[in-house]
Amino acid sequence: MSVPDYMQCAEDHQTVLVVVQPVGIVPEDQFFKIYKRIASVSQVSIRDSQRLLYIRFRHHYLPENNEWGDFQTHRKVVGLVSVTSCTSAKEWPQTSDRFHAQKEVFGSTLYDSRLLVFGLQGEIAEQQRTDVAFYPGYDECPDVEKRVEDFVQSIFIVLESKRLDRATDKSGDKIPLLCVPFEKKDFVGLDTDSRHYKKRCQGRMRKHVGDLCLQAGMLQDALVHYHMAVELLRGVNDFLWLGAALEGLCSASVIFHYPGGTAGKTAGRKPSVSQPAEAGKRHRPGALTAGGISADTSSEIGRAKNCLSPEDIIEKYKEAISYYGKYKNAGVIELEACVKAVRVLAIQKRAMEASEFLQNAVYINLGQLSEEEKIQRYSILSELYELIGFHRKSAFFKRVAAMQCVAPTIPEPGWRACYKLLLETLPGYSLSLDPKDFSKGTHRGWAAVQMRLLHELVYASRRMGNPGLSVRHLSFLLQTMLDFLSDQEKKEVTQSLENYTSKCPGGMDVITLPDGLKLLPVPFTKLPIVKSVKLLNLPVSLRPHKVKGLLGQSMSTASPFIYSPIIMHNRGEERCKKIDFQWVQGDVCEVQLMVYNPMPFELRVENMGLLTSGVEFESLPAALSLPAESGLYPVTLVGIPRTAGNITINGYHTSVFGVTSDCLLEALPSVKTSGCLVEVIPSVPRLQLSTSLPRSAHAAQASSKEELSSSVSVQLFNGESQQLIITLENIGTEDIQTLEVTSKTANTKEKLFGEFLSWELEEAVSQLPLKPGQAVTLCVSIQAKLDFSGQESLVQDLNDDGISVTGLPISSPLRQVLKPRAEAKLLGSESSKNDYNHVKTLEAVLNFKYSGGAGKVEGYYRDLSLGVHVDVEPSVFFTRVSTLPATSTRQCHLLLDVFNSTEHELTVSAKNNQDLVLHASECQRMAIQVDKFDFESLPQPDQETVRYANPKQLEEDKQRAQGCQINSTLGIHWTIPSLRRHGVASVEGVLNQLVLEHLQLAPLQWDVVVNGKPCDCDVIADCKVGDAVPLEVKLTNRSRSAVGPFALTVVPFQDYQNGVQNYDLQDAVTFIGSNTFYIDTVNPKDNSICVGALLFLYTGDFYLSIKFQDDSGGRELPLAWFGLPSVHVKALDTPLEAGA
Repeated sequence: MSVPDYMQCAEDHQTVLVVVQPVGIVPEDQFFKIYKRIASVSQVSIRDSQRLLYIRFRHHYLPENNEWGDFQTHRKVVGLVSVTSCTSAKEWPQTSDRFHAQKEVFGSTLYDSRLLVFGLQGEIAEQQRTDVAFYPGYDECPDVEKRVEDFVQSIFIVLESKRLDRATDKSGDKIPLLCVPFEKKDFVGLDTDSRHYKKRCQGRMRKHVGDLCLQAGMLQDALVHYHMAVELLRGVNDFLWLGAALEGLCSASVIFHYPGGTAGKTAGRKPSVSQPAEAGKRHRPGALTAGGISADTSSEIGRAKNCLSPEDIIEKYKEAISYYGKYKNAGVIELEACVKAVRVLAIQKRAMEASEFLQNAVYINLGQLSEEEKIQRYSILSELYELIGFHRKSAFFKRVAAMQCVAPTIPEPGWRACYKLLLETLPGYSLSLDPKDFSKGTHRGWAAVQMRLLHELVYASRRMGNPGLSVRHLSFLLQTMLDFLSDQEKKEVTQSLENYTSKCPGGMDVITLPDGLKLLPVPFTKLPIVKSVKLLNLPVSLRPHKVKGLLGQSMSTASPFIYSPIIMHNRGEERCKKIDFQWVQGDVCEVQLMVYNPMPFELRVENMGLLTSGVEFESLPAALSLPAESGLYPVTLVGIPRTAGNITINGYHTSVFGVTSDCLLEALPSVKTSGCLVEVIPSVPRLQLSTSLPRSAHAAQASSKEELSSSVSVQLFNGESQQLIITLENIGTEDIQTLEVTSKTANTKEKLFGEFLSWELEEAVSQLPLKPGQAVTLCVSIQAKLDFSGQESLVQDLNDDGISVTGLPISSPLRQVLKPRAEAKLLGSESSKNDYNHVKTLEAVLNFKYSGGAGKVEGYYRDLSLGVHVDVEPSVFFTRVSTLPATSTRQCHLLLDVFNSTEHELTVSAKNNQDLVLHASECQRMAIQVDKFDFESLPQPDQETVRYANPKQLEEDKQRAQGCQINSTLGIHWTIPSLRRHGVASVEGVLNQLVLEHLQLAPLQWDVVVNGKPCDCDVIADCKVGDAVPLEVKLTNRSRSAVGPFALTVVPFQDYQNGVQNYDLQDAVTFIGSNTFYIDTVNPKDNSICVGALLFLYTGDFYLSIKFQDDSGGRELPLAWFGLPSVHVKALDTPLEAGA
């Protein structure tokens, strides 16, 4: 016997073997259809008995195996069912002859046979025969199962008769010697009369009767006979049959302990153990003893020791197998016994012991096996290892079977079978063909073995002629085993992949195999590896903003709570979180990926783009080349949303080595992202800005929260102005319908006077709406006017230096020309000089707010910000300011010490004043005669402002307004001729409170008229000696409250211009009336006039001093309010045409 039956199990020992075979030409599908119905009758209840007969059907059985029927009766073919097709009576004789010829093959062992004839009708078919059944067709045979049951009943009758015959053999010492085929030649010439020979015959017969009892359903009898056979055969060292007896004992015990069976597929078996007492009554005459025949076996039946315990079963199996191993020709028996023991151990869950049996089975030599038999052997070993839970060992033998399918000795290698078997090995090596299983936690299994297996799948796929399958497996290998590949292996695998994809590009389609297995697509998420995905906001100039009044419409009202601890924050929610900025329909949007190339060579990624959902999106694919082991490398993917709505970035697609991959972020939990959902708003216009000034190289810091679209830089001297021409061009697709311009000056410690940036927007707005491609210009004036005040310590006092004074009459005692001081004395310390040369910075932002199109309807607009950076170099400084009274009470002299801090010659000028030329680092005094200022006419803050404002702030605002009025009146300008630069100089930051008081016009205005001529500003009134000279004093009240009454006394005197003044003029001047004038109460904005007269008796120059009496009501008012003009009267003998 050379071909083992790997499906054998212990309970097969109680079955009778029936072969079902076709006779003649029978369609294969029809034959197996009938065969399945026949095989369904696997157990039959015997009539008039409580026993069951189990049948094992086979459609193919080697006749040489039948020769071992005496050794183990379940190997003996006792029944034959032939299936044939016969359509006419002429074919019947030939069919009948074939049936008889088939019976001859198993003739020596057959108990009974049946012939099922399909298709024959007529007289022959109407004959009533027990061994032949006629049916019109394969679908018209309702009683096949009933026929088979009757057939099995007849087999049982023969079996039972044979059992009784063997058990009641009266031949005494003439018990025949049962032997296996290879023993027949060894027993030729033996002494048949020896005691040893007789014991051998008895022992073998006992074992044979035990087999028959087991088949006939007499389990306890079989156990008794097996025990007795073991004792007999052990005594004569008949090891082969001793092994068979032990195996029979094990089989009977297994049937007793595990009535459900050990094969896993016969769970429907019913317990078939007969009661010991009943069995004794029925079979008492059939027991054998060592001396021949025993009259009674009841003493043996029912002993507890007859049935082996589960542990003893395995020990006896081991012993039996060891005996089988002594015989080279019993390899098949040994192998099948190992398989049976393994199935028992699997039920007992004793995997380690089962593996020992299987290991023994591996090394059993069965001689020259065919390739098909080798494949079957390894496949069964794999299944058995799987049965005991040795998954990796099972996969190993399955792989060996797969390799055997394509052995070099096979003329036509079975690559499909090889591929199918290799697929079945994957679970044993912890290998799944779903790439998602490799993204969870640590790697499972031996990577080296898994890679070898994947390589074999690739090769088998190629030999099958399926390059698409090869690409899929090779892609899977590269994706999942990348961390375990050496640099050289990475190069080899990628080269192979490129070769395959040149013929069959890889994609994202699911590949369905013929057996229904689906191979999922393998996206290359590691080529390159993506570490993070970040949606980028639009550039500053393109970011849309929502009109503030409409913000409430889009605010989330999901929860009234700021934070709830119940909310579970997980990565999935983060990915779905809506980002707090918007993209715009029709504008290019960007997503930044931080990628890494793990390959030891340059990685070329073609056609890399975004995968999106939610709105229509035009992805603009990119191609990139990453250097070897590049480290983190930023890659920006772009696209254009074509419709408005919410867009979700689901992932990205790539094409690497000819394989197209769709990499979804939800399958990449390690990728960091701040959210992938963003709102796309309707399209809004785009504005491009260009300027007449160069772009700034400075990092604009106009506002820490604000980013600038662009910026310009300019260098100005303090007080200088510059024109900035801005061109605004519509480069979008929508009309610009609204345009607003605002500016914001950066917070600076420097005082800024006047408007830093100013413009006129009316002309630009008049050109709206601005069509795409059209442009509009805007002129912005930049004026840098900082504080011009300098530290007084930088320039020493004018009383001891040679600074000249300009602006006064030549004859004025204030105009002096002194020696120039030394440079060191002028500039003081170097640190002081540095303070003068310090360049200050002004920064501001021009903001252009514009909108149009569908976005305007939704309340969106865009901002374009232009940063203006101005480096302000010092021009002139006013180091000191003071005042001197003028000849007129309504005027005064403003004295300014002007310092030129530039390195160039500089000219300073003021209204109605001559120019002052200053050399580099030179300081001079400038005197300007100005009319006093009526500060009361300035706008006053309303009561609401006064009530809530800071008093200090109010005072500062008041001084600022006063300084602005003074500065605009003075109109001081400077010019640097060599540079052709000019600007203004402001005294606003220089004026202190005392100077302001001196420059302020007194609230009480006094006008003195002598002889009809106002007396002020060195005006000399002419009069004629002896004529009455009218004197008129007018008081105008410009204050906010009523004043008076006042008493004024007029005192005439003469000034000899040498410091002597003569007040004793009673003989020269006389008053017509009193020399005291009385003025009643004067209300605000009213005036009062008092009139008197004088009479000059002599010619000469006279002065009139008008004084207030000490007891007047104006003592509580400031002295400055009573500044009456001096009166100069020239008395002449004759009238003159004009006063000199």
